[in-house]
Amino acid sequence: MSRTSKGTRSREQRQQQIVDYVLHRSSASAAELAELVGVSLMTVHRDLDELARRGLLRKFHGGVSAQPSTVFEGSSEYRMGANRELKDAIAKVALEMVEPGSSILLDDSTTALTLAGLLGGVGPLTVATNYLPAIEVLKTFSEVHLMCLGGNYSATHDSFLGLPCIEAVGALSVDMAFVSTSAMNASMTFHQEHELVQVKRAMLSAAGTNVLLMDSSKMPRKALHRMAPLSDYDRLVVDDGADRELLTAAGDVIDVTIAPTDGA
Repeated sequence: MSRTSKGTRSREQRQQQIVDYVLHRSSASAAELAELVGVSLMTVHRDLDELARRGLLRKFHGGVSAQPSTVFEGSSEYRMGANRELKDAIAKVALEMVEPGSSILLDDSTTALTLAGLLGGVGPLTVATNYLPAIEVLKTFSEVHLMCLGGNYSATHDSFLGLPCIEAVGALSVDMAFVSTSAMNASMTFHQEHELVQVKRAMLSAAGTNVLLMDSSKMPRKALHRMAPLSDYDRLVVDDGADRELLTAAGDVIDVTIAPTDGA
């Protein structure tokens, strides 16, 4: 690996650490962050300027703040870097549910994207998705018949949304849909953004079996919009860090599968 690529990776890892730290604590000073990541104050300020420009943090005099919100939780760029180990574990378990020759829907969640990366070895599949990063992955698999669900492109989510997308989903009848959302409790799933809720609901209606992919950081939580009751899903796949009481209650409604993580 070249020195330039190593430097780029190091900067990305440092900036991801900064975002995670600020989101967890709501705000932080530049001096605090410089100590956290072990770089100069000037370097941290450059990082904060870039993160603010990308919409991941709000910069103010002397520091930054970030409340969980539509901008931060919806950002595809942020979601790709969050809870990677948990998403990997969930995707491996979800892969076992995919049968060769079947048709599936993948939403624009990064957990479904992780699953998309594993589908090349399954055999012939028909896969429909509105998520541009998933499209880029799936187009490389020779045995995947890829259906791209178009609509109004959202740069924040890196996906296609709106009425054209909803209509495209509504024209399908697939075997399984794999979806995720920003929050859930023992009876309901939630999302911050209504336009994503509408597309995800359409996906649930288009599939014979609905699989909810949720990492433990999303439960038990609520978000602005009620998306669908837990009873609208057939299976729930979670990592082994999820709240046990919640999983027991959810198990009364749907089938729950726990994905072991490497650290278990």
